Amino acid sequence: MAELRSRRSNLAVPGSNPRFLEKAKGLPADQVFLDLEDACAPLAKPGARKNIVAALNEGGWGEKIRTVRVNDWTTEWTYSDVIEVVGGAGANLDCLMLPKVVDAAQVQALDLLLTQVEKATGLPVGRIGIEAQIENAQGLINVNAIAFASPRIETIIFGPADFMASINMKSLVVGALHPDYAGDPFHYILMQILMAARARGVQAIDGPFLQVRDVDAFREVAQRSAVLGFDGKWVLHPGQIDAANEIYAPSQADYDHAELILDAYQWSTSEAGGAKGSAMLGDEMIDEASAKMALVIAGKGRAAGLQRTSTFTPPE
Repeated sequence: MAELRSRRSNLAVPGSNPRFLEKAKGLPADQVFLDLEDACAPLAKPGARKNIVAALNEGGWGEKIRTVRVNDWTTEWTYSDVIEVVGGAGANLDCLMLPKVVDAAQVQALDLLLTQVEKATGLPVGRIGIEAQIENAQGLINVNAIAFASPRIETIIFGPADFMASINMKSLVVGALHPDYAGDPFHYILMQILMAARARGVQAIDGPFLQVRDVDAFREVAQRSAVLGFDGKWVLHPGQIDAANEIYAPSQADYDHAELILDAYQWSTSEAGGAKGSAMLGDEMIDEASAKMALVIAGKGRAAGLQRTSTFTPPE
C-alpha cells in the first residue's frame, strides 16, 4: 500500500462537456475520471467517447491518474466504450472504472476485452488498470471475489446512491450521516469494501457527497471513511478538491513522526544500534508493529508529495 499512487481526490468529469474536460486538466485533483455513465445522457454517449479520446490525446493532465468510467455490462454501451476509448487513447489512459459490479465474472469480462484491445493496438498487455465500483447488495456480498477477480484491479469504490436504492435505505442526503441514526449507517458497507481492498492490496475509495457547495459537511462525511483508512473520495465540484486532499493525507506532524519511527527502527535493528527488536523514540517505545503502522502513514505522505521536516539522530 505504501507504494501506490495518491488518490486522495477523484474528480468526476462529464465526458459530454468539452469545457469541463479542459478545465479539469488544471485542477489539483489526484485522479480524474472522465464519465461515460451517469453523467452522460444516452444520446450524448457517442459524442462523449470522441470528446474523451480527444481530451486524453491532447495531454495537459500533468501527474493526474487518468480514468474513464464506462457503462455497466447490463447496458448496450460497454463494448463500444472500451473499443473506442482504449482503441483511440489507450496510450494516454491509466484505468477503466466499471460501475455496478455484481460479481467477479464482470471484472474478468472487462479484463479479457481490454487484453484483446491492447493486443490489437500494440499496447502492453495489462497496462490499463480496472477500478471496480460496488453499488448494490449483490456487489457487496461478492466484494471479496471481485477484489481478486483480476490482476488489473487497482481500487474498490463505494457508490452510495445506487446502493441506498438497492437496499431500500431511508431517504437521506447521499453519502451523509443521518440525524435519526445514532451511528453511521454506512459503516458496515465501508468496512466490507475496505477489508476486501486491503486483503487484495489495493486502494479503497469513498463515493460522492452531493451537497457540492457545503464544504464543511463534505469534510465531516469524508472524515468518516478517512479515519477507517480509506485512500480517497470522489469530488463532484472543484470546491471539494482541497478538502479531500487534506483529509486523506497525513498531517505534516504525523508524516514527520512516521519517518522518524522508520529511521529509528531501522537503526535499532542494525548492528550499529545493537540489533534490538525494540527501541525508544523519545518517550515512545517502537517495535516492528510500530514500523508497519508508520510505513502506511509515510507511504501516504510520500504519495501526496509531503517533504519531511525532521531528521533522526541516533542516540549516543
